[in-house]
Amino acid sequence: MLQELKVSQFAIIDSLHIEFQNGLNIISGETGSGKSVLLKSLALLMGEKASSEIIRTGAQQATVEGAFDLRKRKDIKAALETVGIDTNDNNLIVKRIIAKDDKSKIYLNGSLCTLTQLREIVSPMIEVTGDNAPLIEMTGQHDNRNLLSKAYHLDLLDQYAGHFDKRHAYEQKYVQLNVLKTQITDFEKQAQEKSQKLDFLKFQLTELEKLNLDIEQDLNLEDEIKIMKSSHKVLKFVDECEDLLFSDHDSVIARLKTIQKKSLEISNINPSFSERMAGLEQAGQLIEDTFYSLRKELNKIQLDPEAMEEKEARLSQIRKLQKKYGPDLNEILSVFTKMKTEVDELENSDVHLEKIKKQATLLELELKKQAEELHKTRLLASDKLAIAVNKELLDLNMKGVTFFIQTQKNEQLNATGISDIEYLCQASTKDPKRPIAKVASGGELSRILLALKKALGQSELPRTYLFDEVDTGVSGNTAEKVGKKLKSIAQGQQVICVTHLPQVAACGDVHFSINKDTKAGSVNMNVTELKAKLRVEEIARLISGEKITKTSIAHAEQLLSESLG
Repeated sequence: MLQELKVSQFAIIDSLHIEFQNGLNIISGETGSGKSVLLKSLALLMGEKASSEIIRTGAQQATVEGAFDLRKRKDIKAALETVGIDTNDNNLIVKRIIAKDDKSKIYLNGSLCTLTQLREIVSPMIEVTGDNAPLIEMTGQHDNRNLLSKAYHLDLLDQYAGHFDKRHAYEQKYVQLNVLKTQITDFEKQAQEKSQKLDFLKFQLTELEKLNLDIEQDLNLEDEIKIMKSSHKVLKFVDECEDLLFSDHDSVIARLKTIQKKSLEISNINPSFSERMAGLEQAGQLIEDTFYSLRKELNKIQLDPEAMEEKEARLSQIRKLQKKYGPDLNEILSVFTKMKTEVDELENSDVHLEKIKKQATLLELELKKQAEELHKTRLLASDKLAIAVNKELLDLNMKGVTFFIQTQKNEQLNATGISDIEYLCQASTKDPKRPIAKVASGGELSRILLALKKALGQSELPRTYLFDEVDTGVSGNTAEKVGKKLKSIAQGQQVICVTHLPQVAACGDVHFSINKDTKAGSVNMNVTELKAKLRVEEIARLISGEKITKTSIAHAEQLLSESLG
């Protein structure tokens, strides 16, 4: 329920703070006092789009803030928790900042959120639709737009029947059926293209299969070719080394041996030379070992021109595949796997299509059974709801007007079953039954809305009902009955009602008055909670206009006394 509303720098509002209460909250004021501005601020809390044009002249931004009690709304708390918003204190603070630079912000309990999230949390829809009850439900004198909607009629009936869980289960399976039907349609459309596509995929697969990619070997293919191409340089180098080290008449080894031979003669003169010259012998051995190791490595190099040609041809094929399917060999293999799967699906598409058709047939049979059950429940509920609404209409002085619920069965399944629901109205026994929006006047529509809401009973999920001049077109004894009906709806709920009727205003549990002040060329809207004498005077004003008399005061006191009694 809405506990508090704070508004600042919004249209003609400088600063406003209202503390609403449970039960029936009345809002009254002269024509043009700014009631529509207050309703606009409430609509922003429910997710209506904001425009910088509503910012008060001279201000940089406007702020609208609402505090909601969530103690009995576990559904809203769960929805908030799914988006990471804390609700440990059972409160929800909705804050909207509308800035001139189009940098408006929305906060839920201090956390930034999107407009879509705000709508999903606070007001899934501004009407009684489905089992997702909004925190605020707005009902105005122009709500015949809802009564024009047969979908709205069905939603109200299902709410009364109390089988939204069964309807939800049906709707989920209906979505599944549509998915299957779409798949069937797609398969049948693709049948003509299947053969051509299959041939092309098989051609590509053959191309890949012939190559038989090997990640470990093919990754080094380019390096192997480079080595093979440069092998003649390596061979030439080894041959030159052999000549310099061994073959030439003055090779390094030959010269070392000459030095070693002469060192033997010197060692006879000085024995220490023999030890020092031993390093030359070791150097010779090291040179020979190094050369033989080099020659051995050379033997590993593939010098076969045919082998090199094969490797180059394979590398060329791989390059072509890389242009088609991606530079990475793993990616090419992944494409290959996907192609095999697609070929398998296409080759077995007829089997797959039959499988889907069988699933769709079984699911459709199951849905028809569920739709029949829903329709039976709706038939029973429609009779009971019509009786309840007509009882309420009699209490609202709509004698002679009879409310009917036409319940027909469709041949084809739809998203809600097979029921075709429409609300009808009969002005008199001589008149035919017609859709209520085409028969009822504005005031009658308002009372039918009240009757429907009263007949539907209290929701298990408490919310705030906002009635905007729903009493339009009624007066006298009927107005008093409307007030009592609103007070009845407010039991265990919260109702905020904007009214011009004293009989309705007197039924309120709390009464707020809206007025405009004009000072120094600036207009400002104020809201005051009326108590005792001030409330009596406001109801007297509603009775007699601006000129309050002793008679209107007495009448106001009488209305308040009767509402308490």
